[in-house]
Amino acid sequence: MSYDFSADEIFEMAEQIERNGARFYRKMGENISDKSIRELLLDFAAMEDSHERVFASMRAELPDKEREPRVFDPEDEAALYLRALADLRVFNEKAEDGFVLPEDLSESEKGIKVFREAIKQEKDSIVFYLGMKGMHIIIILLMKYTQFLNY
Repeated sequence: MSYDFSADEIFEMAEQIERNGARFYRKMGENISDKSIRELLLDFAAMEDSHERVFASMRAELPDKEREPRVFDPEDEAALYLRALADLRVFNEKAEDGFVLPEDLSESEKGIKVFREAIKQEKDSIVFYLGMKGMHIIIILLMKYTQFLNY
């Protein structure tokens, strides 16, 4: 199924997903005492913060035509819907709350568990974006997911 959102709405969701990702990486970093793993998680959080700023900047420069909603919204609820959609699909806070790092795991085992979850969440965001249409999605995917090639 493909969603037909405006570029403005897509960037709004992308910003929310980046905020969610940054929160996840910071929260996981708080639970890891190994300095190198914690720093890597905080680096990922900083990348998510950077992506959010880039997407916000790109969104601010959209022409008016790209800002027009593609669905009828007489109650002005689209923004709430978009935020909920982004929150439920990728880096879900409720899922994070259920994600537990058992105390009996070594720091490296905790790191592995966190990174597996992070990879799953990042994959879910790719799948989420692939369900949408438009050139803006290609920009988001290229920018966001090439970051991990450096690690």
